[in-house]
Amino acid sequence: MLEATRREANELYVLFSLLAEGTIETGDAGGEAAGQAPVAMIVRREHNGMRRYVIEEGEVHIVGAEIDARFPRDDFQVAAEWIRRLLTDRDRLSEERLDLSDLEPFLDALQIYDMEAQTDDRTDMHIALWSVDAPLVGLRIQSRLCGYLPLLDGGRTANLKFEQTGVRFSGPAVHKINWTEQPDNVAEVARRILYIQSLGGILKYSDVADKIFKSNLLVLDTNLPRILASMLMSLHLDGTARIDELAGVLEERNPLKVKDELVRKHGLYRYKIRQLLLAAAWGMRPAKVFDGSHGAIGGYVMVDPAGKMLLYTRADEQTFGNYLFTHTRLEKSLPDDSKYGYLERENGAYFLKLNLKIGLVKR
Repeated sequence: MLEATRREANELYVLFSLLAEGTIETGDAGGEAAGQAPVAMIVRREHNGMRRYVIEEGEVHIVGAEIDARFPRDDFQVAAEWIRRLLTDRDRLSEERLDLSDLEPFLDALQIYDMEAQTDDRTDMHIALWSVDAPLVGLRIQSRLCGYLPLLDGGRTANLKFEQTGVRFSGPAVHKINWTEQPDNVAEVARRILYIQSLGGILKYSDVADKIFKSNLLVLDTNLPRILASMLMSLHLDGTARIDELAGVLEERNPLKVKDELVRKHGLYRYKIRQLLLAAAWGMRPAKVFDGSHGAIGGYVMVDPAGKMLLYTRADEQTFGNYLFTHTRLEKSLPDDSKYGYLERENGAYFLKLNLKIGLVKR
């Protein structure tokens, strides 16, 4: 029996759909179709190297190591629809692994043995739009059919530190604040913050825990860590998660204490948040040095629960930035995994860390 994860099946679905259709709809800021772009060629890393899938009228010409063959585009349409029905089958939505045995003869004929492309640059495939001679665009797939990947993953390198001041806690008091029977219950983080505040403690942003991530944020804007700190407090204390709603909270609280004209007329907070979202989308990660340049990712294919695909590319960065602004949210990593949410002693002072993780909204 040939099995695949939902993510592997989804990548095949996107590949086969593009080869069958030869076009992809482009998305607008609201997540709706705005136009169409012809797909002339797809380049994908297979088990034996890079392979070109050239889309011709009525067929696909596949060229790579040990293969030079043509297949009817209708074959890819049938395969894509079969995978789509499998991924959207209500009786299988809870299954992480799916049976692709019926597709095995077709995959063998195509010599596809790695259902999910193995790359070092976080792209899933590269496409040439309009012409095979056009510059290749590295694509990353984000799909509701298999679950979205984080736009910016949490983890212990993405923690921000808040210094606890206002009152000096004894060792037993700190132990009581930190104690829990559920170390991975994210609600415990808010409970500790509120408990600290009820005892007269104050949590004030201090620093970014990881030096590399701090430098990455400062490359984007020296005030960005303070903005994110305010957003993280709102996430845990108010339950506000969506980025566009958090931007509204920032505008009301104005944590940078800048002139109202900068906030209202120039949209200072909204601009800075968009820059972070775009940097994360194009490859900025907490634990990797970021110098402001773009990585290999040049576009995103967004797949909705029904299998409909929309393309966003760096060529229209403003539209994609606006889309991300209204389609992303802060998420809560597991505290024990990401090592945050506890009052910890460091150089004679106490600090509490909060974790930054950004994901796509699920609707």
